[in-house]
Amino acid sequence: MQAIRLDPEPIASFQRDGAVVIRNALAQDELITLERGIEANLASPGPLAAVASGNDDPGRFFEDFCNWQRIGEFERILRDSALPAIAAQLMRSATVRLYHDHTLVKEAATRQPTPWHQDQPYYNVDGTQNVSFWIPVDPVPRESTLEFLAGSHDGTWYMPRTFMNNEAKWFPEGSLADLPDMTSAEHRTRVLGWALQPGDLVAFHMLTLHASAGSASRRRVFSARYLGDDMVHAPRAWRTSPEFPGLREQLAAGAPMDHPLFPLVYPLAA
Repeated sequence: MQAIRLDPEPIASFQRDGAVVIRNALAQDELITLERGIEANLASPGPLAAVASGNDDPGRFFEDFCNWQRIGEFERILRDSALPAIAAQLMRSATVRLYHDHTLVKEAATRQPTPWHQDQPYYNVDGTQNVSFWIPVDPVPRESTLEFLAGSHDGTWYMPRTFMNNEAKWFPEGSLADLPDMTSAEHRTRVLGWALQPGDLVAFHMLTLHASAGSASRRRVFSARYLGDDMVHAPRAWRTSPEFPGLREQLAAGAPMDHPLFPLVYPLAA
């Protein structure tokens, strides 16, 4: 595992805003490894793979989850790169567990946007010490990057909806707060987003509202999700994304995520 020490400023920004950019987090050889893993994933999708764009879209938005156990390149990046150490510092956590990986590829000319949403309502965990990394292996211009609403990780859960037709499938209408009006000047001034080069990453909290536009050029992204000290199992009444079949029978509600599916990646045993 690579040793890395962040300056206080990005840690404070992550805690305050719920999102921060980290430049040059991965080395060139690691980017080659990650790119090879993404191409292997595209060539051999897993059981959770899906196309999240319509037939009329001139591009294609592919996504897949939970492939680190079968794609060695993903496992090496998730365990052996600087990512676990960065996660520990941003979360202010003594320990880091791998939660899951997520591949997101928007081919050139993809129009399908990723609407404003939080990840937390889709997950089977609760707690405050968590982080997701969004790591492109292609240059990402500002207009195609992932955007965040600064400070939206304050504890409020917003109504999750399907990306294609805006349907509220998981909670009854009115049971959670509606998304803020992201066209208003008040909220647009709080939007964060960065043009990115390969090796850069953005880190964000599971409750931070985020979205992205389509992409004129090919945009291959690997997302790594990690859990800190206070994260616990939270079985849901709805189908989570990703789903972990059988986990509720093996891990009690409120228990730490001490399970082979979620290995401890920081600190490593001597």
